[in-house]
Amino acid sequence: MVKILIGKKLKLTRLKNDMTIQDLAEDSGVSSNMISRIERGLTTPSVEILMKLANTFGMSLSYFVEEAEKGSTTIFTRKDQGESIFFFEDKHQIISLTQGLRDPNFTVFQDILEEDCCSGDGGMVHTGEEFALVLEGHMEFSVDGHIYELMAGDSLVFKASLPHRWRNLHPGQTKVLWVVSPAPNLS
Repeated sequence: MVKILIGKKLKLTRLKNDMTIQDLAEDSGVSSNMISRIERGLTTPSVEILMKLANTFGMSLSYFVEEAEKGSTTIFTRKDQGESIFFFEDKHQIISLTQGLRDPNFTVFQDILEEDCCSGDGGMVHTGEEFALVLEGHMEFSVDGHIYELMAGDSLVFKASLPHRWRNLHPGQTKVLWVVSPAPNLS
């Protein structure tokens, strides 16, 4: 589990610094393949590699190790204080409400969708289940060819193996609470 937590922390730090894997590889002297494997939780980096990565960000080695040790069985998040883990062209922001949970079987996100934001024309398909609760705004979901319009307070749960997509119908932000099981690999 430590390698997964270190990988998530590395990816989050890299993205916060607006770096590609290749940028980090060049700056740190660690191969892009190794960085990719670390971020995906496929390998535990050596102390030497962690030192190179930490130095690139101007941090100590303990930055990654301490975060891994903080994997918790309880996560408390105050309103609007979740950890931003994804941005897309200023149209889509995903905030994790379960970041740091040890061995999660699910994950919870708050999704902030700007006007005209959508998941794309193709239907997404993956394992598990999804639950969506519209907190503010108005959305349209297509699940296995069926169309559902959700307003604030409406929810939808479905098998993620069914082709699905969504779009914001609101003339402003729509906020959605997602519960996804199993927890996706965010690398």
